[in-house]
Amino acid sequence: MLAAEQVFVENPVVVPDVSGTFATLQVSTDLDMACAVVFGRDESLGDGIATDADMGGGAHTDHEAVMRGLQPDTEYFYRVQGSGADGSLYRSDLMRFRTPQAHATSTPGENVAVGADVVDVSSEFSNAFTAANAVDGDLATEWSSDGDGDDASITIDLGRPVDVLGVALRSRSMSDGTSVVETFTVTVDGGETYGPFDAGTTFTVNQAEFTGQVLEIDAEQTSGGNTGAAEIEVYEAP
Repeated sequence: MLAAEQVFVENPVVVPDVSGTFATLQVSTDLDMACAVVFGRDESLGDGIATDADMGGGAHTDHEAVMRGLQPDTEYFYRVQGSGADGSLYRSDLMRFRTPQAHATSTPGENVAVGADVVDVSSEFSNAFTAANAVDGDLATEWSSDGDGDDASITIDLGRPVDVLGVALRSRSMSDGTSVVETFTVTVDGGETYGPFDAGTTFTVNQAEFTGQVLEIDAEQTSGGNTGAAEIEVYEAP
């Protein structure tokens, strides 16, 4: 077993989400590798293993692995491990990070998009990145299109007409800066289109007043690539 530190371009960086429930490990290596990270609340690292989220698969040099199911305001230990294209095995020293306290976002009403039926989608990258991930209430899962860029779209059925006060779209992103939805529009029941609204990789709650059941959410301006959403929220008037 070789020391992973000898192939790191720089030390690994862990980027916790503001929710405190997941964190993304980012590291670059100077040779092609398949990487994973094992993590836990003690040095036994028994909480889980996160595999490389690179959508191309196989061995490569820029790595991201999402550690899910974390607790806010908690210290975690982790270790990076992997294999080179030549079959050599690598393992890093034990490292640690801390998740932030849960960040409460003020919203104008209840999010009624959770569990909505997806009735249409421009495309899906794979079964791991299905459109349903955008409305499952879990920021650690994502819908990714298959390279749709500005043409990415998803249509959801709320199950009943809803008086809406606001909308939000938290975009997915890739380490190279692509795949970010920057603005989006909402077309209500096949009629009027509202927006564009602000999106991005943090939640921005946009004021929007309309009544509707079937909402088509279209990317307006993006950074291209496999655009999509970690979560879409629709807020009902009280």
